[in-house]
Amino acid sequence: MTVLFGWGPVEARALAPAAACVVVVDVLSFTTAVGVAVEGGTAVHPYRWRDATAAAYAREKDAVLAVGRREATGAHPWTLSPAALRAAPAPGRLVLPSPNGSTIAAEAASCGAAVVAASLRNRSAVARRLADRGYGTADRPLAVIASGERWPDGSPRPALEDLLGAGAVLSALAGPHIQMTPEATAAATLWAATEDPVAALHGCDSGRELYEYGFPQDVAVAAEIDGSTTVPVLLDGAFQEAR
Repeated sequence: MTVLFGWGPVEARALAPAAACVVVVDVLSFTTAVGVAVEGGTAVHPYRWRDATAAAYAREKDAVLAVGRREATGAHPWTLSPAALRAAPAPGRLVLPSPNGSTIAAEAASCGAAVVAASLRNRSAVARRLADRGYGTADRPLAVIASGERWPDGSPRPALEDLLGAGAVLSALAGPHIQMTPEATAAATLWAATEDPVAALHGCDSGRELYEYGFPQDVAVAAEIDGSTTVPVLLDGAFQEAR
């Protein structure tokens, strides 16, 4: 099989060594936020931890550090919120902490794979780039990793929005020369069978959580299916628009 599908950092670590390219999917909200920021001209440095080391890393990179959604101020509006990033002035560099999406990107990059950030907003653009570069073939195997969420005890929680996002990319990629694992086929099939993915995104656990936290606009931005042609690629430690 030339196209693999897995969940979270652990499977990214397992699948990345066999892949020429790894696609990270974290719809609510890491890869959606990356896409919005990169569209605005910002280079996004993923970072695994939201702690004191993140601030030091941002200083090292001469970058702005994204803070928690509720920590944003008028003077510092940059957070993981895609809607906030869209409204804020675009910094040249942004450090974006994320224990799931950033960790997956780091695991893939450490194995030498190309790393692409995908969401529902750029699913077709990502699939076109992958196909144009021969990813998903025997010579250039591909792994698509759904980030998922975490339970309060830190254990992984599968997330519908990321399964749909991964399936959206895989469905657009499908072709006669693509051999998907059953897991990848199942994700693509779920996307094709979902009559109203926008409603699913708003109604899923993570979508409802963002509503409860007071950030429904982030779900709305994430639901802009094929609203972007930007393909963020990890280059020199930062996601930048594919060249």
